[in-house]
Amino acid sequence: MKKSIIALTVLLGVSAPRVMAQNTDGVDARQQIKENIYRSASNYYAYPGPQQKKLTPAPKGYEPYYISHYGRHGSRYLISRDDYDKAWKVLLRADSMDKLTDYGKDVLRRVVMIRNEADHRRGELTLLGAEQHRGIAHRMYEHFPQVFKGKTNIDAKSTIVIRCILSMENALQELKCINPQLIIRHDASEHDMWYMNNERQPQLFRKRWNDDLRGIMSQYRKRHANYDRLMQRLFNDTAYVNHEVNAENLNYHLFKLASNLQSSELRHSISLYDLFNEQEVYDNWMIENANWYVTHGPCPLNGGLQPFSQRFLLGVILHEADSCLALPHPGATLRFGHETCVMPLTCLLELNNFGKQITDFERLPEIGWVNYHVFPMGANIQFIFYKPKKGKGDILVKVLLNENEARLPLTPVSGPYYRWTDFRDYYTKKLASFKEENL
Repeated sequence: MKKSIIALTVLLGVSAPRVMAQNTDGVDARQQIKENIYRSASNYYAYPGPQQKKLTPAPKGYEPYYISHYGRHGSRYLISRDDYDKAWKVLLRADSMDKLTDYGKDVLRRVVMIRNEADHRRGELTLLGAEQHRGIAHRMYEHFPQVFKGKTNIDAKSTIVIRCILSMENALQELKCINPQLIIRHDASEHDMWYMNNERQPQLFRKRWNDDLRGIMSQYRKRHANYDRLMQRLFNDTAYVNHEVNAENLNYHLFKLASNLQSSELRHSISLYDLFNEQEVYDNWMIENANWYVTHGPCPLNGGLQPFSQRFLLGVILHEADSCLALPHPGATLRFGHETCVMPLTCLLELNNFGKQITDFERLPEIGWVNYHVFPMGANIQFIFYKPKKGKGDILVKVLLNENEARLPLTPVSGPYYRWTDFRDYYTKKLASFKEENL
């Protein structure tokens, strides 16, 4: 019943008008990855913390009084057994047949260390993941103390996945340590999964791929296939590699292990990034960046509808904000989920032009569409609401993406501050433009 009411609320209206996006910020992704190789990890990039040193002060006479939030869990171990076993089995078999170079043997040693550390912990939050969420919560309190003062209410929800629950609990513990008076309600239930992480949208998800797009992506991957040198470093028999090794698959799994190692305590003692040179790192990232654009972004080659996978989440954010803003001291609504929600929600909101459509995937960095800016481990979107300290006036909202001020496809009051009525109207109409029956 609740789902029907909220869906009705957000689907009233007419098709959203097109508003010209603000500046398109091209990104030199190659240089950024060269400066910090961990960025090449895409969704395995460990949360870097806010890059904006100082937030823009609120307009004169305004103060923050409510926060609505959706955040990804913190750093975790890889989820699938294959994530750890695929590369290990290939290298182990080659070693048993004396087909590994000395370097290949050392890589196998490191892969065994990584695999052993993750034994019975696949998909779980790492120590670093817990630290990330305590830090995010601490900075949220420091930046917006008015929201958390006194006996205010914090309503927190998580998906039913343990890494998300533990991320929520670490954030709440940090807030409670700073202000013991907080009244906290926290929950993780299947009851809320329809908007917290709705994976049951087969009609929409089937739209991700079509024959033409598969062909385009296949050619794109071939252009960025770059692993011959790696095979030569690992194996001492070219014929063995050609007949017994799926080089593309091995490269993929080794790069995945290298990428996620930054979230592990083993990051202090070993690395796998030495397997890849600068161009190979960039090529691996380019493939992942394009893949995320197709599957979760506004790619026009599949209709650009994938961001609407988060229409229920955005509808709840709008609905609950309207309810909370009527209260004198509403506190905060915190939600903890996954990058597969943060990325399409960012695109649905068109934050920083992430709603931009393009057909040439090579040019994604040119339009600023680089995935590591959106969904590192611990990624979060914060909606900060402001009210006049005295008298009446417009309610304002500012959006932070990973604690950095974001641009919206709206006309601001000043800087990163927008009228809540403009925000609500624009996104309500945009949600109304999505028609289930057209899928």
